[in-house]
Amino acid sequence: MLDVVGLTRSFGAVRANDDVSLDLVSGEIHALIGPNGAGKSTFISQVAGDLAPDSGSIHFRGRDIGQMRAAERARLGMARTFQISSLIGGFTVLENVMLAHLGRLGESMRFFAPVARDRKLRKLARECLEQVGLDSRHRKRVSEISHGERRLLEIAIALALEPAAFLLDEPMAGLDQEGSHMLIGLLDSLRQTAPVLLVEHDMDAVFALADRISVLVDGRLIATGKPDAIRSDDTVRAAYLGVEQP
Repeated sequence: MLDVVGLTRSFGAVRANDDVSLDLVSGEIHALIGPNGAGKSTFISQVAGDLAPDSGSIHFRGRDIGQMRAAERARLGMARTFQISSLIGGFTVLENVMLAHLGRLGESMRFFAPVARDRKLRKLARECLEQVGLDSRHRKRVSEISHGERRLLEIAIALALEPAAFLLDEPMAGLDQEGSHMLIGLLDSLRQTAPVLLVEHDMDAVFALADRISVLVDGRLIATGKPDAIRSDDTVRAAYLGVEQP
């Protein structure tokens, strides 16, 4: 579904990503982990089209998308959520999802007022909210819902894009234990809709969810494998998981 080869990006003298290769296949959750400053968000931004790589290639659904803008990649089925919430606080929960549907169709936001009454559009948005357990909150403004509910809303917005793949950047950030448990269950079910590239610091969530894990340290990929292999890898344990080699 996604094939990234040799992705490299520098900021001045700092090489944020150094020859990073990673793929994503149907039906899986592939987690990308690493310490703060490892280059995870830089990698996701390049894949999503918000940042241009210095070198390397990105193929999505068999197409070279290296020259595509972020909006074009989204319309092709690449649904991204952000580490920092990008919701529209003055709009309702339902309106935020409806806007995502409009974006997928290539419609301008200036046409939102007349189409906001479209029954089919509202029904599609309600179905996305129902999938994440937020349908009962559809009339609330985003500014009135909890942090955990905002995280769920971001997933609903991603679903509205009818994704072929999810790029999720730290979806567990700021959640309490109950919220994390709820979101783990939701993310586990997402792979049935589309494969997930998951950037996450919550190791309990990563090892509970991931089919494969890739480890990024100082911009370089040091390991990729199944969770048990990553957990027992001496290089990974020393570099990131906080366990010194014997």
